[in-house]
Amino acid sequence: MKNVVVEKYFKDRDLPHKVIYLDESSATVPLAAEALGVEEAMIAKTLAFKLKDRNIVLVTCGTTRVDNKKYKKAFGCKAKMIPADETLEVTGYPVGGVCPFALPDEVDIYLDESLKNFETVYPAAGSANSAVKIAPEEMLEITGAEWVDVCS
Repeated sequence: MKNVVVEKYFKDRDLPHKVIYLDESSATVPLAAEALGVEEAMIAKTLAFKLKDRNIVLVTCGTTRVDNKKYKKAFGCKAKMIPADETLEVTGYPVGGVCPFALPDEVDIYLDESLKNFETVYPAAGSANSAVKIAPEEMLEITGAEWVDVCS
């Protein structure tokens, strides 16, 4: 399934990135890694969280886990993921396709420091069978994200 929102996002910004559409699902880190032929750590998983007064997405290395202590220190509250049935409404993307591109203005974007270990990573691109190859620093720049250290 294509999601032209991300394609338009790149085109409108004159960015060279192309959305990779896969014949199989890339909705989970193992599925995406297998479909793209890369190690699981290179999959940039995007998680949606609800803070007290706002919603955020957090992009992390595919093999890391959110560390509750670090998360609370960074955001001032316990980690609470947005329920799956609310993800589309909040982010504009279905579970498995959530990405840091073309999000609603009221959703803040954070990239975990774990992504800095890679020259390129593969976040989803709006659907459960898509991805984009991108350098973490470029993802930070084009999305207006901020670095955080909340995973281990």
